[in-house]
Amino acid sequence: MTIDKAYKEHPVFGQLSEYAEFYENLSTLVMGWITQGTTHLVINIDTYVFSSIQGTLESIKDILIKRRINDSYALLRKYYDSVIINVYSNLYLEDNFSIENFVVKKIDNWLYGKDQLPEYRVMSDYIRKSEKLAKINDLLNKDSTYKVIRDRCNDHIHYNFYQNLLLNDNEIYLENRIAVLNVFSKDLENLFILHLSYLFYLNDYYMMGSNYVDSLDLGLTPEEGSQYLVAPFIQEIFDKVIKKNRMDLATEIKNNTVMKIK
Repeated sequence: MTIDKAYKEHPVFGQLSEYAEFYENLSTLVMGWITQGTTHLVINIDTYVFSSIQGTLESIKDILIKRRINDSYALLRKYYDSVIINVYSNLYLEDNFSIENFVVKKIDNWLYGKDQLPEYRVMSDYIRKSEKLAKINDLLNKDSTYKVIRDRCNDHIHYNFYQNLLLNDNEIYLENRIAVLNVFSKDLENLFILHLSYLFYLNDYYMMGSNYVDSLDLGLTPEEGSQYLVAPFIQEIFDKVIKKNRMDLATEIKNNTVMKIK
């Protein structure tokens, strides 16, 4: 197989389409869950976070098709940032929402453009130190995988190595272009696993299928336990990505939820 053919047929393109479709479906799935702790009472705030991430993944695919791997890493870091922001905002709301503190100002002000969220390091540190996430954190941070990914993204953004600059020129021959694309694909997969692991561990009800609500909408009595059934597309991605690559994370997620995830 020629390098040109190997690039065009690389699995990363199908991977990006699959992940983008997942976020699109997740965006629709969580729409009906009201976000407690904010004055945004019409729709779940994560609905638009997930659709935004979908757009980022589609943009990465468009740029990779044009062989601009260096630019794609800039957007991969944007995806990384989106994951941390999403986890931080959900965790902070859960930690601070109460009857006495019905509106969590830090997040509510961010929603309406009044304040910025803390910088990445502050949010990341808050997540790592969370007692609620202690067990999943131990698994996710058992090695330097995510630090290496962050550093690699930054190396591409800041042109820390001349080789990274060359990867944005789609007309020159680079023998290692496919090897770099392989690394990119694995980095993308690991970030996807990071997000889903935190999300399903923290907000396990996001996995809920439509069986229960559909029965109510039809005026029927929901089947007993149907509120714990997982949406098929959730189970599919759980099997294909998390269980296949990180069975330790899959086991911990299943141990931490009443949802009937297999």
